[in-house]
Amino acid sequence: MMHYTFLARTDPGRARDNNEDAVLVDETAQLGVLADGMGGYNAGEIASGMATAFIKSEMSRWLSESGKNAKVKEIKRALEICVDNANRSIFNASGSNPQYSGMGTTLVVGVFHESTLILGHIGDSRCYRLRNGTLVQITKDHSLLQEQIDAGLITPEQAVGSSIKNLVTRALGVEDAVMMEVNEHQVEPGDCYLMCSDGLSDMVDDAEIASILGGPVPMDQKADILVAVANEHGGRDNISVLLVLAEPVAEKRGLISRLLGK
Repeated sequence: MMHYTFLARTDPGRARDNNEDAVLVDETAQLGVLADGMGGYNAGEIASGMATAFIKSEMSRWLSESGKNAKVKEIKRALEICVDNANRSIFNASGSNPQYSGMGTTLVVGVFHESTLILGHIGDSRCYRLRNGTLVQITKDHSLLQEQIDAGLITPEQAVGSSIKNLVTRALGVEDAVMMEVNEHQVEPGDCYLMCSDGLSDMVDDAEIASILGGPVPMDQKADILVAVANEHGGRDNISVLLVLAEPVAEKRGLISRLLGK
């Protein structure tokens, strides 16, 4: 068994007045949702808010009703249906209100079930895992830049200074259907997971993220430091982070074992 601790932070950054990111957590359901909205006026804020609220509400209810006996493939299917419904809700709202026309949002959502992470994402919001001091990005951006890297047209090093960094190829709510990428990951004790918007990943490189996550300070301070460093590096976008720490649950010993000192 595993115990999960969740901690979220969101900040408008230094260049923008409003915050179009949204992040929500349900510790009981062991669920985290993060979205980075896009669109004119306050439409991005509406899209990300709708996405996180809808998915948290629907998935939390489903997980509560299904109990701890739910199979991973059932959770995966429930997540896909929930995200599809959220997509249609945002798409319909966009179509019925000219002010919100074309709004959409990236998404990264994780359900931690026993020792498995069911992780879904759309767009360029990311999830990283720190394990034994090694940081790995476990999502792959749905972006034009990533497609160019995959095609060998540009190197990851050249991509750092690219002018098309923020052109995503998938977004929630832009069309009547969207393909979410869903993967399963085995969780090990001591793992630390970081979900974030590109306001963090564009401002802070992987080496510095790994150094902060591996530091000897409490998790809430790590979240604050990540946001502060992104702002120190320019804070050109909204910054959202969601940290999840996996720790083993101590087994309860029986009376005989305790008496024998085992």
